[in-house]
Amino acid sequence: AKPKARQDKVLMLDARGIYRKVTRKVYDFSPEQQQNLLAIVWLHRGEAERFLALVSGYLARTLTEAEACAAPLGAFTAALDGLHAVLAPFLPTYDGRALSVAERLPVPSEPKAAPLQADTLAEWTAGRKTFAADVAAFRTGIATEQKAWTKTKPTSSALVAATARLTPLAETSRDLVKQADHLYKLASWLVDACEQGGKEDEAESPEPVERAWSGREATKARKAADEARHAAVEQLKLVRYFQKHAVWLTERFPDAELRDVEGLVKLVDRKEIEANDWSLTPGRYVGVTPEVEDEDFDFEETLREIHVELSDLNAEAVKLAKQIAKNFEELGV
Repeated sequence: AKPKARQDKVLMLDARGIYRKVTRKVYDFSPEQQQNLLAIVWLHRGEAERFLALVSGYLARTLTEAEACAAPLGAFTAALDGLHAVLAPFLPTYDGRALSVAERLPVPSEPKAAPLQADTLAEWTAGRKTFAADVAAFRTGIATEQKAWTKTKPTSSALVAATARLTPLAETSRDLVKQADHLYKLASWLVDACEQGGKEDEAESPEPVERAWSGREATKARKAADEARHAAVEQLKLVRYFQKHAVWLTERFPDAELRDVEGLVKLVDRKEIEANDWSLTPGRYVGVTPEVEDEDFDFEETLREIHVELSDLNAEAVKLAKQIAKNFEELGV
């Protein structure tokens, strides 16, 4: 079914660099990866319309998945608010300012603030505000792109432009995933710190604490936040997932025409095959796939987490050293 101009040529397609890792030992093609490989064959046969329809479908799906993020993002925000309501009486500050007695839960005596690092609490407060603002901007961006998409024509140049136009939206969805995960980590650290402070209050107080720490209530709120986070993150990932497939196709074949792509595809005539001892191994013709960096790896975020973990371990080490010294004194050593 290929055009006459390609009757004496062979399509060499090396798909070794295209895969989805299912488990440590199992790799396969995702449905979209299969479609992308098939799209190259369509171009080989001169069926550019099918190629453009696939790209258009990816972009339309990107906007559909982006629009579907509203509900899970709202649920996650509400879950964070619920978790904060549980922690508020045990935190030294609330929304970046001193928490007044009237704003605390109605109890006869104020509970003791948990021994939290000030930067963790400040980051939690600022992070929630930033997340809310970014979610609002994300929704505005979706509405803008939806309107622009209705005017997009199914041509190669128009779809390449639309793919590039949706890149900021896709990147924002990735940033929101990182923010959601980080906010949940901060919340977990705050829960652990408040739980530790609550236990110390009960141990030090000679009388029952009326507003004692409720581990069950905190666990329930944390679980709800985690479930909401997971739903929001999975939906957000779909936005960038489909846009990236449109990018993959349009970057390699911007004019909706077959061309040689290093490490992926090449049209080879019989003379070249004969020069290679009639070998039909695609890798001998298409070249080596350029090494691609893992763009999802966030060095700064990883380093920050290591720093926070190290600070927590140092604080715990100091506390244990004091306890050991106290035990030695009681033993008379």
